[in-house]
Amino acid sequence: MQLLDLLIGRPLASEEDSEQRVGVAAGVPTFGLDALGSAAYGPEAAMTLLIPAAAAGVAYIAPISLVIIALLTIVYFSYRQTIDAYPNGGGSYTVASENLGRGMGLLAAAALMLDYLLDVGVGISTGVGALVSAVPRLQPHTLGICLAILLVLTLMNLRGVRESGVLVMLPTYLFCICLLGVLGWGTAKAAMAGGHPRPVVAPPHVAGHALAAVGAWLLIRAFASGCTALTGVEAVSNGMSAFREPKSQTAKRTLTVIVALLAIFLAGIAHLTRAYGIVATEPGTPQYESLLAMITAAVAGKGAFYYTTIASILVLLSLSANTAFTGFPLLCRVIAEDGYLPRFFAIRGRRLVYMEGILVLAVLSALILVAFGGVTDRLIPLFAIGAFLAFTLSQAGMVMHWRRTGGQRSRLYMGINGLGALATGCTVVVVLLAKFIEGAWITVLLVPILIALMYGVHRYYTRAARLMRVDRLHLRKPEVPLAVVPVSNWNRASQEALQFACGMTTRVEVLHVECPDEHGEQTSSNWQGQLDEAARAAGLQPPRVVSVPSPFRFITSPIVRYVLDAEKRESGGKVMVVVPEMVAKRWWQYLLHNHRSTTLKALLLLQGNRRIVVVNVPWYLR
Repeated sequence: MQLLDLLIGRPLASEEDSEQRVGVAAGVPTFGLDALGSAAYGPEAAMTLLIPAAAAGVAYIAPISLVIIALLTIVYFSYRQTIDAYPNGGGSYTVASENLGRGMGLLAAAALMLDYLLDVGVGISTGVGALVSAVPRLQPHTLGICLAILLVLTLMNLRGVRESGVLVMLPTYLFCICLLGVLGWGTAKAAMAGGHPRPVVAPPHVAGHALAAVGAWLLIRAFASGCTALTGVEAVSNGMSAFREPKSQTAKRTLTVIVALLAIFLAGIAHLTRAYGIVATEPGTPQYESLLAMITAAVAGKGAFYYTTIASILVLLSLSANTAFTGFPLLCRVIAEDGYLPRFFAIRGRRLVYMEGILVLAVLSALILVAFGGVTDRLIPLFAIGAFLAFTLSQAGMVMHWRRTGGQRSRLYMGINGLGALATGCTVVVVLLAKFIEGAWITVLLVPILIALMYGVHRYYTRAARLMRVDRLHLRKPEVPLAVVPVSNWNRASQEALQFACGMTTRVEVLHVECPDEHGEQTSSNWQGQLDEAARAAGLQPPRVVSVPSPFRFITSPIVRYVLDAEKRESGGKVMVVVPEMVAKRWWQYLLHNHRSTTLKALLLLQGNRRIVVVNVPWYLR
C-alpha cells in the first residue's frame, strides 16, 4: 500500500472531487496538449507528402495551412455552441445519441475511441521523433523510449486529473514560449530580409528531382495529412465535468486560448517554412529531421536556445497524449453507464479517476506502438478520420438540438453548427479517399467492429437484467443441502471447513481423492471411524467419507465430476462445496504452496449451475 501511495498518491474521498476541478491555467495543458502538439506533426505530415515536389511543394504549404485554419475557426465556433448547450458534458457520443439516435451515437463513440487511442501513439512517437532529430544516435532506441514515456504518462494520470494538469503546466507553457519565440524571431528576420532571410543553419538538402507541377491529388493528400492538426479540439467539450464553476465560461475560455495558440502556430510554421525554403525529410531514415527542428535551427542556430526548444517540443509532444488519457476514460464511463461497455469503466478509483479506462488505453497504445515501431508517419493515416467523423456527428447533432429546442438565436446557432458539420463532413470524405490505401481502411474496418462489440455488450446486459429481475420478493423454507468437503489430509484448515459444514447441514460428505503415488498424503481408510467418534462426542450427525480413485493423479477434475454427479442425484436440491484454504501471511509464502483450491473454485463456478454453491473457508497462517 505504501508503494501504491508513492506511485499514484493517497486515496481521495468523494467529497474531495471539487478540489480536483481545473481552471483555464490548468485546463489548457490538461485538454489542449493534443491540439497544441498537433502543430508539430500536422504541418510536417502535409510537408512529407510534398517531398516529391521538393522546393516546388513548399509554396503550397501556406494555402493548405490557411484552409486548415479556416476549418479550425469553424470548428471552434461550433464547439462553443456545444459547450453552451451541454454544460455537463457535450461529447460527440452524448450529442449524437440524444439528437441523431443511438446508432449515430455509437458511431461517434467508436470514432472517438480510435481517435484517442491513436492520439497516444502519434503524440508520443512524434515527441520521440523530435528527440531523435536532435540526438540521432538514439534512433535505434525509438520504440523503447516511446514505451518508457507511455509508462510515465500512465502513472501520472492515475494520480488524478488535477495533478496531471499541474504536472504538465510547466512543459506546456515552456513549449508555447519557445515556439512563439521562434516564430516571432523568424518572422521579424524574414521581414527585415525582404521575405528571404538567410538561415543560421541551412536545412538539409533533399535529393531528387522536383515535379514539374504539383497535381491536385497530391495537394488533396497533403491537406488530408495536415488536417491532423485539428485533432484534440473536441477534448474541452468532452471533459466539461473536470472544469470549475461556472463550467461553460471556464471551458469556453480554455477552448479560446487553445484554438488561438494553435492558429498562430500553424500560420507561423507555414510562413517560416516558405520563407526559409524548408523541405520535409523522410521519417524513419537516418537523414530524418523534424520540421520544427529545422525551423528552429534556421532561425536561431544550434545553440542553447535550439536545444531548449527541442527539449520543450519533445516533452510537450510526449505529454500531448495526456489529452487522450483524460478524455478516453470519461468517454468510456458515459458509454458504460448506458450499458454499451463493461460497467467497470464507470467506477472511479482511489484518485477519483476511472482507472480501468486509463489502464486499457495504456495497454492498447503500447500494442499499437510496438506494431508500428514507434514511427509517427505510419500512424497518421489512421488518425484524422476518427476525429473528423466525431466532429461531423457532433455538429449535425447540434443542428437537430437547436431545431428541437428553438429559442431566440436558434437559427444563428443552427447555421454555425450546420456549417461546421458540412465542413468537417467534406473533410472526412477527403481524408478517407486520400488515405484509404495508406491505412485508413483499417479505421473503416475497426469502427463497425467496435460498434458491433458495443451492441453485443448491451445485449448481454439486457438479457442478464431480464434473467435476474425480481418483480416481487419471495422467500421459502430452505431445503437441507448436501455439503461436500474436499479433503486431501487432516489439518487445521480442513478441520475448520468440516466444522463449518456440520454447522450448516446434517448431510455432510468428506471427499478424498486417492492418489497412491502422491507422497505425504494420508489415506482415507480409517477416516470414517475417526469422524464417527468425533461426531458422537459433539452430538452431531456423522459425516460420510467418500473416496474417489485417481489413477492418473489428477485432483481437481475428479472433485468437479463428483460434485456435478451429486447435483444430478439431488434432484433439484442444493450442493454446497466447502473449500478449505490456507491464507499465508507474506506474499512470497504463496509461492511455497499449491493453489488447488483456487483452481477448484474456478472450475466449479465455470462448470456448475445455480444449485451448486461454493463456500470458501479460510484458515489464516498467523
